[in-house]
Amino acid sequence: VQLVESGGGLVQPGGSLRLSCAASGFTFSRYVMSWHRQAPGKEREFVARIFGDSRRTDYVDSVKGRFTISRDNAKYTVYLQMSNLKPEDTGVYYCNAPGISWGQGTQVTVSS
Repeated sequence: VQLVESGGGLVQPGGSLRLSCAASGFTFSRYVMSWHRQAPGKEREFVARIFGDSRRTDYVDSVKGRFTISRDNAKYTVYLQMSNLKPEDTGVYYCNAPGISWGQGTQVTVSS
């Protein structure tokens, strides 16, 4: 059972990034998948989630209209498309599923 995040990096304010999370070892399509982030010195916070059939998505207010979560059940992968990035989006981004151990995360840094 594993979650492996990728796609992070350094981007200027207003820029975009697409994060990916590859899952293995469980029946991916049955799980609600979510993204979370942890900024330096702060608690980990919920960012977005998507239900197994992709019919429902939810976002924290601070990213609504800028981030889009999606998934490809055939590829066992969940994505987070991030646009109009702000410095306060900086942090380590993790994907998660209920009962599954956290992965290593991927660092996103928004800075000029």
